[in-house]
Amino acid sequence: MALIVNGEKVEDSAIRREADRLRPHYEEVFADQDPAEREAQLLDWSKENVVERILINQQVRKHGKPIPKADVESALERVKELYKDKKELRRDFGTDDEEQIKRDIELRLRVERKLAEVSGSAPKPSKEAVDDYYEKNKGQFKTPDQARVAHIVKYVNWQNDEATAYEQITQAAEKVRAGRPFEAVVDEYTDCADTGGDLGNVMRGQMVEEFEDVVFNLSPGQVSDVFRTRFGFHLAKVYDRKPGETPALDEIKDQIVKTLQEQMREEAVNKYIDDLKSKADIRQE
Repeated sequence: MALIVNGEKVEDSAIRREADRLRPHYEEVFADQDPAEREAQLLDWSKENVVERILINQQVRKHGKPIPKADVESALERVKELYKDKKELRRDFGTDDEEQIKRDIELRLRVERKLAEVSGSAPKPSKEAVDDYYEKNKGQFKTPDQARVAHIVKYVNWQNDEATAYEQITQAAEKVRAGRPFEAVVDEYTDCADTGGDLGNVMRGQMVEEFEDVVFNLSPGQVSDVFRTRFGFHLAKVYDRKPGETPALDEIKDQIVKTLQEQMREEAVNKYIDDLKSKADIRQE
């Protein structure tokens, strides 16, 4: 059965091309879905995309002003630069005819202009909306906990087996416990001597979990017991700790306004497309 949109027939090939365009990303995101269900949903979404594109194209053909020829020519040159392989250009435009490609580009430019007009008409977010977004999303703005850390590490690898690495790190720990400065022991024992073992300010989420589980439970000035990570054995010292902080609204207001503005612009475009659908004659024949 053919799909008819306001009297315009939608070829099955158009839906298949859209499905082929979406498939790589779609299959990656929905890899766990049943293949048959995934393919059926992909075709449904592809059909929706094609229908929406046709409705917008119909609208701008009827009511949109033509794009200046110079702008179309300029856009064509940019397209040619992007498509070094002519087969890809033919695949995406469905033709080798340069005049037809120009017509397609002109239509796409009209669509871009119309959608920019629609999204640009979205109002600015109110103060109340900004305040509400801040209160509901404080957690995402909070900076991670930080710790100033140095460590002694003995790697376990083809050069150093588990037993040898553990024996060496244990010797280092005994010297620290006996009162020798941690920094002096670092220079003598660590396999990461370029920085004297100094890791600087480490943010939670930056290091491997086994390392963070230890250092973020130490107080400033405290040295850890020997512990193991996937890399080898460590002895860590924390010099300073800073808890995560939530910035004040004034510090991130511009960021929130930008986020809300993008949401409102997207909503405006979706409403525009939904209005076109509600007035359209879409049927199967």
